[in-house]
Amino acid sequence: MAQLDPLYDKNYTCLMCEHSFTTKKVRSRFVKVLHFDTDFAPVYSQEFENPTLYYVNVCPNCGFSSTDEFSPYFPPGTKEELSNKVCNQWVPHDFSSQRTIDDTIKTYKLGAYCSSLKKEKHIVTAGLYIRLAWIYRSQNNEAQEMRFLKLALGEYIGSFSKGDFKGTQVSEDRLLYLIGELSRRTGNSQEAARFFSKVIERQKQSLEPKIIQMAKERWQEMRKTQKNPD
Repeated sequence: MAQLDPLYDKNYTCLMCEHSFTTKKVRSRFVKVLHFDTDFAPVYSQEFENPTLYYVNVCPNCGFSSTDEFSPYFPPGTKEELSNKVCNQWVPHDFSSQRTIDDTIKTYKLGAYCSSLKKEKHIVTAGLYIRLAWIYRSQNNEAQEMRFLKLALGEYIGSFSKGDFKGTQVSEDRLLYLIGELSRRTGNSQEAARFFSKVIERQKQSLEPKIIQMAKERWQEMRKTQKNPD
């Protein structure tokens, strides 16, 4: 009996040029999460494929790069801007096979650029930036990790301000926690404390006790660090 490949081909139609293409995804049975970091970054078993590598779908025909979270709607003028800045500059490249880390980084940068030009929801662009930060973390590239955590933080704050996270998989509790945690990781302890407090204040109405507990743990860790800076 043939051994099942962890990767399979998923069919997509490009939102921009309507070209049909396939891209790799990881079969769920091969995904094994060992644990999650405090900003929800999954740490996978080395023996299994990492689905984060295949999060962005890149059209080989025009270069438009998106995720399953992208809306099919293009605000007025955005298609023209994408044509000028992405499609007309595109050198045909195929990311539909097994990806290296370098390949993956390119797809995320393309995805974030397209998301920005398309004026996608802040929560969608934030999802690209934070995953790219996680990839740099896995490579021990702290400078680039911090760069993209800060970009993700800015988008999460924008999402909270605009309320565009509503109706997505990111709850208000999770969003407030993430803003606190990314503030903490990027050195703004005052903002971190403010947002962790917002999460803890919601504990009676929250449907996510785990996130309330995580906020309390981060709050305690910060207090201990302030008391014992060395």
